[in-house]
Amino acid sequence: MCRVALIGAVLAVTACGLPRSGPTKKEIMSGSIENGGTSQIVMASDSVIRAANFAPSYGFSSDFRNAGQVGADTIRPGDVLGLSIWENVDDGLLASLGQSSTQLQELQVDSNGYIFVPYAGRVKASGSTPEELRSQITEKLSSQTPDPQVMVTRVAGDGATVSVMGKVVGQGVFPIERPTRTLSAMLARAGGVSIEPEVAVVTVKRGNSSGKVWLRDLYSSSSNDIALRPGDVVLVEEDQRNFTALGAFGGQTKVPLGNDEVSAIEAIAMVGGLQTQLADPTGVFIMRSESQSVARAVTGKPSLVGTQRVAYILDLTKPDGMFLARDFQIRDGDTVYVTEAPFVQWQKTLRSVTGTAADVGASSRAFN
Repeated sequence: MCRVALIGAVLAVTACGLPRSGPTKKEIMSGSIENGGTSQIVMASDSVIRAANFAPSYGFSSDFRNAGQVGADTIRPGDVLGLSIWENVDDGLLASLGQSSTQLQELQVDSNGYIFVPYAGRVKASGSTPEELRSQITEKLSSQTPDPQVMVTRVAGDGATVSVMGKVVGQGVFPIERPTRTLSAMLARAGGVSIEPEVAVVTVKRGNSSGKVWLRDLYSSSSNDIALRPGDVVLVEEDQRNFTALGAFGGQTKVPLGNDEVSAIEAIAMVGGLQTQLADPTGVFIMRSESQSVARAVTGKPSLVGTQRVAYILDLTKPDGMFLARDFQIRDGDTVYVTEAPFVQWQKTLRSVTGTAADVGASSRAFN
């Protein structure tokens, strides 16, 4: 009777399967291109790691770096100007009776770059300095009043502005002025960042282009402290790069990368290391999508076309396995997966069988 119950228990366990943390090493290997699957399975080596460690870095393109600083005195659409005009006659064109000067305040430069000045008409102001605009207006008025004297001042510089948003102390729209013509100066004008500088990423959007840089790199390299242009949008964010840890780890979670390079061995340590009772150290997988050029380099297959799914294998039991894991750099979006050791499933099967047999025996005794 007990023998029959034991056989039944084995059949039941075999039929329904056992709980586990994910696919086995053998199952992942069976999903390779060579076996009819869709993944490239690559054993990690020094040459493979050199090719796989390619990762796009933050930085500004040459268009951003080569852009010159905005002239602080240049008038632009949206600027608000003030005019003071003195006439060398008692009864002038513009001045009130008994006065020799006229004050024209808050003349806004229109979207086409013009202002209207009485008796001078529409005057092109955009693109000129206040001194150049003064000369234009003086010339136009000279034919109607003798020896006019003109002074041009900028009341507000709203025509050349930058929007600063995100994790800064004071978000807002700020004019590009002489002290705030560079990225670092504008961030200071907004009160600085409101998050830890080590994880702050600064993005500058200019038209249809954008670039980003670590805050620490902005201050460590003058080439990253780019000149700002009218209409730029500056966004400060906390870095969102991460990897996912699954399988026979001390913990399974999504882990932020931070601003430092993280190796495979560090990634394993960040989630509590391998579970001694479960993990197969020969089955540590790094899974990611690789570009065509990188996929060709790591697989040695020059005929590959397009983005490829690649599963890198790290065998920590090999003499150089730990060194390879130390050199393998984790990238944003990676999945780090550790398979269970083969004997774990056997132990689970054995426990299930013996537990089932014991339950059957107990039920049989109770029935008798």
